[in-house]
Amino acid sequence: MAFAQLIAALDYNIVYVALPDIGRELGFSAQTLQWVVSAYALAFGGFLLLGGRAADLLGRRNMFVLALVLYGGGSLIGGLATSPGLLVAARAIQGLGGALLVPATLSLISTNFQEGPERTRALAIWGGAGAGGLALGSLLGGVLTNWFGWESVFYVNVPLAAIVIIGAYAFLPAGGRVTGRSFDIPGAVIATTGVSAVVFGLVQGPEIGWGSPYTIATLAGGAVLLAVFLAMQARTADPLLPLSLFRNRSHATAVAITFIFMGTFGSQYYFFTVYLQDVLKFDALETGLGFLPLAVLNVVGTKAGEKMVGRSGARGTMITGLLLGTVGMVLFALLMSSDGSYAPLLAAIVFLSIGQGITWTGMWVAASTGVAPEQQGVASATASTSQQIGSAVGLAVLVAIAAPASRSGTADFVGGLQTAVYVSAALTLIGVLIAFALPSPKASAPASPELPPQPQKTATDSTMG
Repeated sequence: MAFAQLIAALDYNIVYVALPDIGRELGFSAQTLQWVVSAYALAFGGFLLLGGRAADLLGRRNMFVLALVLYGGGSLIGGLATSPGLLVAARAIQGLGGALLVPATLSLISTNFQEGPERTRALAIWGGAGAGGLALGSLLGGVLTNWFGWESVFYVNVPLAAIVIIGAYAFLPAGGRVTGRSFDIPGAVIATTGVSAVVFGLVQGPEIGWGSPYTIATLAGGAVLLAVFLAMQARTADPLLPLSLFRNRSHATAVAITFIFMGTFGSQYYFFTVYLQDVLKFDALETGLGFLPLAVLNVVGTKAGEKMVGRSGARGTMITGLLLGTVGMVLFALLMSSDGSYAPLLAAIVFLSIGQGITWTGMWVAASTGVAPEQQGVASATASTSQQIGSAVGLAVLVAIAAPASRSGTADFVGGLQTAVYVSAALTLIGVLIAFALPSPKASAPASPELPPQPQKTATDSTMG
């Protein structure tokens, strides 16, 4: 399961490093290039709830394997792409695979590891594997792009996915199908369409104008569809998103923080890449090496987050991580300049990366706390949906803030990047305020006996250890 997370994270950073080459060779414009990232995030976010429901009803290992087949297939198509449209479609297929993979993986962790220190450690290992994937992705992306071209950053996922599929049949518990329950297909269609319309409007707003009737209609239509989706979920016998989940204060707060986290922390990879390559004139390999300290320190942060959750609970852990990240973003903005260098950025990287790792562990612990085993898949999907949509919306908004200066000189371009990063820091502080809504360790301790009992491990489950 950790290896699957490593692959997904590796692909995330590989694509960032290869973006400039992809844009030049396939003919993307400066504004449409972000669709290489956003197409993945949209498909991922739009189908996560369906993926979570599928994991709960059709078997977690089944969805885990299907996800990897889609992920590997999308990667193969991406490597063969000869036009922007085909590459964006391939990224959407990868996103669909990710939408099945993440809830299946997280629900496997949540149902096979006891809530408390055991599950926290498993989530920290899973998160650390993701951070390791970022480290390998940044370095491997630079090497592959330099030596074999941008296509190779997609091809590398195909054999890795095949290895994990073999491992899944060897080591993961098969799990059983649940009968008598149904999928909310209309809800999935409406939710996906609504989210896609909102993010599409945000992405295209800077290009065609925020006051354009097309932009306004797209954003308004998306908002109406999402409102209809929520109304449907309240009345559906087998909802795609059981609204009762949000009565769990820990889960609801984690979902809100996850949205802000990905819109702010997640967007820094984009701005860091742009700054290194367009301002400091790093090539792909140098950019990959420049990312290496971020990912290594992220691993350190996830391990620190594991220890902090045990001492101060998810609330104290996330507040600490978010504050450290805010400091890192402010330093990043202050240290950027048109005639700058890489070395001064290391101070910002330390705060940003360790804060990210700490927050990441605390987020997923909070999202699974107090959730019944039969709803762990959809609970994981809800938090992951917030993560992916936060990434797409955050990147679209922040790029829109930075974009006007991109048409001017280098100094103005850097000024636009700085403004976007400062806005990220301010939004991260909103996440700090939201984190105070989490139950404190003392307040939540008496309620623990009332949590749904965890399933007893079976002989099959023992392989998860």
